[in-house]
Amino acid sequence: MNSQKILVTSRIQHKLKDIIDSYNLTKEFRFLSEDEVTKEDYEWADTYVGFRPTPNFEFGNIKWVHSLAAGVDSFMKINWKNDVLLTRTIDVFGPKMSQYCLSYILQDSQLHEQFSSLQSENKWEFHIPKSLEDQKVVIYGTGEIGGYIGKVLSNLGMKVFGVSMSGNDKPYFEKIVPFVEASTILDNADWIVSVLPSTNETKNILNMDTFKHLNNVGFINVGRGATVCEDSLKEALKSGKIRKAILDVFAVEPLPADSELWQMPNVKITPHISAVTLPNDGVKCFVDTLSKLENNEQLRNIVKIDKGY
Repeated sequence: MNSQKILVTSRIQHKLKDIIDSYNLTKEFRFLSEDEVTKEDYEWADTYVGFRPTPNFEFGNIKWVHSLAAGVDSFMKINWKNDVLLTRTIDVFGPKMSQYCLSYILQDSQLHEQFSSLQSENKWEFHIPKSLEDQKVVIYGTGEIGGYIGKVLSNLGMKVFGVSMSGNDKPYFEKIVPFVEASTILDNADWIVSVLPSTNETKNILNMDTFKHLNNVGFINVGRGATVCEDSLKEALKSGKIRKAILDVFAVEPLPADSELWQMPNVKITPHISAVTLPNDGVKCFVDTLSKLENNEQLRNIVKIDKGY
């Protein structure tokens, strides 16, 4: 593929222009805000780069779309053309999400909240932290990001299991099973980490059918909020199936102010920040992908339209 006319759209198009200009690419570019793009721009361009489609998106002469974000939910809402390639930003999200998950697992394992409470009461009380080596984590979604999280947690001694569509084995996982067999590995789990994308297949896939197999588990969601049935999650939190939930993503964002989740004492809420896409990260992946395409090299960041990830 030989991209020559590249349309870059974003609310921060000027920042993206400065970064892309630093690469000295011999291409024609148009940098526009999402509400400035016209039908003529789509007829002019052969490549589209952005965090999401514009409200008036059309394919025109575009043959390649690169998502500056890891998630491609918004692009999946388009009636996709078979001859258009879709790629996404990769490589930066695994490390960031691993740090996010690890920070909460360590905080819990080292009894930070308990010791803070004792300190506020001037109490010297002996409690033994729980070692990571004695804990089991089940990761839902074992792709690039889930695989990286599994690697980090495994290297720290945790027993790492996984659930994926295929059930194929991967390094650092003691066992990976398909969704239909997930209940076979949930026994004695200390943590569930979901990195699932939002697709037709994964909508509300984490519900009471999953949670009923849990007992006093920590739940972390850094994938997509639509993959979790919120009513089932709240029920599991109240019953003790899930002892605490760390939620970075929600079916509706921003999370409505009247959501019950805000007031639940065993819920931690963050505003979709576990792996923020920085402009430099997205542009670097775009430039790397452009180079690989022009040199007919294999790509690791192609989105399978039929699967949605």
